[in-house]
Amino acid sequence: MNPTQHTDPQRSPLEEQLVGVNAKTGLYPGARSWSGGRRRILGKGPLESYCYHVMSRTCGGEVHFDDVEKEALRRVIWRMAEFSGIKIVTYCLMGNHFHLLAEVPHRQTWLQRFDGPDGETKLFGHLSILYSKTYLGMLRDELSDLRQRGMHAIATQRIEALKKRFCDLSLFVKEIKERFSRWYNKRRGRRGTLWMDRFKSVLVEGEGEPLRTMAAYIDLNPLRAGLAQDPKDYRWCGYAEALSGSRRAQRGLCKALGKPVDGWRSAGAAEAYRCLLHEEGREVKDAQNENVVERGITMESARAVLKARGKLSPAEMIRLRVRYFSDGLVLGSKEFVEGIFAAQREQFSPRRKQGGRRITASAAPFYTLRHLRLKPFG
Repeated sequence: MNPTQHTDPQRSPLEEQLVGVNAKTGLYPGARSWSGGRRRILGKGPLESYCYHVMSRTCGGEVHFDDVEKEALRRVIWRMAEFSGIKIVTYCLMGNHFHLLAEVPHRQTWLQRFDGPDGETKLFGHLSILYSKTYLGMLRDELSDLRQRGMHAIATQRIEALKKRFCDLSLFVKEIKERFSRWYNKRRGRRGTLWMDRFKSVLVEGEGEPLRTMAAYIDLNPLRAGLAQDPKDYRWCGYAEALSGSRRAQRGLCKALGKPVDGWRSAGAAEAYRCLLHEEGREVKDAQNENVVERGITMESARAVLKARGKLSPAEMIRLRVRYFSDGLVLGSKEFVEGIFAAQREQFSPRRKQGGRRITASAAPFYTLRHLRLKPFG
């Protein structure tokens, strides 16, 4: 770890606690079955992708994650998804378990990106998502040595072993849990198993009503647990991340709704999904309509959202960019932020020419001193 990271004036307290989550590592030692013998229903179509609802719980449900740990798990999930070629439709991270709605592409089709004379170069570029330059340099030297000694078949086997890590649901979940467990145990000073051995998975039809319903079920988990009264207000779910401006989260929910990947705003996916959540997430009362037997969205709130056709006001959109208010260092007009930047100029990189960064999700003229781009939570 670079010791200057501890004194970086642009690093928030949250970032300080998350140092290490994004550390790049070598390959994990030999793969074993992560299902613990549980039979899984896997898609077998020749050119199709499949969606799965994945659920995993801590041992006995007794370990509970705080906000920093949920944020760390969120980052590990997105990073492993990018590496594995698996797409996140939506997710929800709870105190002692998580839900993922993941799309697993057809493996052979996905691997075609590494075909051709420059395929190995592209493969190494992709591996850099997860592995350090030092490790990749050693791997290149190993392959070169094998080929110089005429052991081309072994070099090819080495490459194929790397490719087996892609588009595999079990390996994807296994590595999420292992990487997070190592970070979590180090942070907490604990040892031993963090997760229950088996994760559950349900094969979900990859389009239409089943996918929409499952996505809504996952994003409504915080309401059922009484952690929020509106899914937009629970930070660690796909819907809240999409509202904050994350393109990858928006693309996932567009998939769930059958909208174009760039249709979060242009095709009305944001409003359609909000209406869906408020239709599916209404609280349930007893036969006398007096006592709540299943927590959820009140009838009054649901009616108000449906009447507004799922639209959020500019003020609500600003509020949802929570990190700008907590981690943005300075918030205000462009002139105000530029003034603070000029007064504190020595604390920033010489390459930085201006301080004011506009909050991109807002129509209002708000600026912040730290530009969070498309990573409002990370």
